[in-house]
Amino acid sequence: MTRSLHFRWELSGSGWATCRIWDGSTKHRESVSYCTEALADLLKGVTGLYGPHGVQQFSFDLEPAEARWILRRRNSDVHITVRHFPDLSTSFDAPDEEGVPVWTSTRPRTSLAHAVLVAAEKVRRTHGEDGYLRKWVLHAFPTTGLETLRRLHLAADDCALQH
Repeated sequence: MTRSLHFRWELSGSGWATCRIWDGSTKHRESVSYCTEALADLLKGVTGLYGPHGVQQFSFDLEPAEARWILRRRNSDVHITVRHFPDLSTSFDAPDEEGVPVWTSTRPRTSLAHAVLVAAEKVRRTHGEDGYLRKWVLHAFPTTGLETLRRLHLAADDCALQH
């Protein structure tokens, strides 16, 4: 089994992003709406894996569906589960088990953090912070979240990949 993980976040239109994640054997893709601070929520969720809480979760608005990401840290690995709910407005308080699992993988925390960092940095390089706001419309680029994740990843993980 490969331990690598790949992640892409691409602004695909005014207020929309395409999120892709794959682990060498399975792939997942979804179109994420700007109704939430989706990229900031993703960075915060991955950053939370460096703290005392072993479970982090966040949701993406797929208009109207919800994509709920659940990250469970197990030693140096993270079990990633993406569950879909039919309507974000009615599923917000629903237990995780009510969602349909659409993608799951277990990978090292360092692989997840690195993949998310690279994807967010590419978005910033491609669009700049002003361009990101023009395309994402409601929310600024999450600079603080990106820098916090970078600092924790470089300090805590033995990542041999280029940064």
